[in-house]
Amino acid sequence: MQTNFTLAQLADPETARSEQILRKCVHCGFCTATCPTFVLLGDERDSPRGRIYLIKAMLEGDRAATAQEVRHVDRCLSCLSCMTTCPSGVNYMHLVDHGRHRIEETFTRALPDRLMRGLLAWLMPRPNLFRWTMVLGRLAKPLAPLLPATSRDAGGATFLPRLRAMLEAVPDRLAPPSAVDRPQTFPAKGLRRKRVALMPGCGQQVLAPEVNEATVRLLTRHDIEVVNVAGSGCCGSSVLHVGRNEEAVELAKRNITAWLKEIDGAGLDAIVINASGCGTTVKDYGHMLADEPEWREKAKQVGRLAKDVSEVMAEVGLANVTPQNLTVAYHAACSMQHGQKLIEPPKKLLRDAGFVVKDVPEGHLCCGWAGTYQVLQPTLSRRLRDRKVANIESLKPDVIAAGNFGCIGNIASGTGIPIAHTVELLDWATGGPKPAALG
Repeated sequence: MQTNFTLAQLADPETARSEQILRKCVHCGFCTATCPTFVLLGDERDSPRGRIYLIKAMLEGDRAATAQEVRHVDRCLSCLSCMTTCPSGVNYMHLVDHGRHRIEETFTRALPDRLMRGLLAWLMPRPNLFRWTMVLGRLAKPLAPLLPATSRDAGGATFLPRLRAMLEAVPDRLAPPSAVDRPQTFPAKGLRRKRVALMPGCGQQVLAPEVNEATVRLLTRHDIEVVNVAGSGCCGSSVLHVGRNEEAVELAKRNITAWLKEIDGAGLDAIVINASGCGTTVKDYGHMLADEPEWREKAKQVGRLAKDVSEVMAEVGLANVTPQNLTVAYHAACSMQHGQKLIEPPKKLLRDAGFVVKDVPEGHLCCGWAGTYQVLQPTLSRRLRDRKVANIESLKPDVIAAGNFGCIGNIASGTGIPIAHTVELLDWATGGPKPAALG
């Protein structure tokens, strides 16, 4: 793609990187076939190619974002399916994040939109506040059916549908805080083979604390020492994807500082992450902090150590397996298959654990969760969830497995088939408790 940036514009490192990304695009349109929003809406502006043109115009013009540009960039899920499809290696992830940052800096949203986005950006990285919000949300949840489910246009969203989506996402049962999520060390059961840090996360601590618990049991049972490092927490993706780059960078620096202290102390073989969206972000810390010389190499070091739990378990292998003889529909979270390019390891581990694993039809399409997308774009999110559920149910599985707690909660809201995190099933097959979803 031909670009027309001035030398003054290219003096900005972020713009210079985006210019190089834009120049890789050859307009082929392969990305449109695998983009969830284009598949649903058929609008070129709601495809990666269309959004690339919109972001290019906004950046080259060195101007504020228009309402149209905001509308179509907002509809992007950041599922990154386009990056898997693209034959030219266009790094759409970095480009759309730049576009969102530009929008956040130059466009004044309507007050309800600002309030909703501000609330989500404030709550998501703070588990304690998020938990209290969920408690209050349970009191208000019975009012959700009284609110409109959709806005007047098919892809848009207004305040009331978003509020309904937020209330519907509140779980019927809220687990108490897990002791696992406090800073501490969990010794290996046998002779220690590895020492790893477990990223505690943020929203997962509140909505699915059983995932960290299962991860600790699985790893320590396989002779891996696990440390929950004081000071580590939210990866920053929840604010990064709404354009708040500075807040995301500060969260990344907190994690980097905490983990490097542990690396320089007792040492770490890996930083284990069991929420695939977080894994995609942490592995990309080197890019996030590329313009800060003091942090650049530290961020790259942390990014190299970051591993999905399935990567670590694939290295050590499963031991003492008791096959459960269930058919599993494996939902590959977008951040797992497109963001981290981890396709086979989770499925192989499930097969090694004795499960019959089936791929979901249209598995490349997002389930509609995408972090805050479920709330900010409820109409499109619901349509994608229903499409995903229909494809899963066509397999008639005994259980659904996924490596992202957000996908798990979203899919569970649309089907009666039990769904569990991959690590919960691996834990069960190697001596842990049966996942609550199956019990």
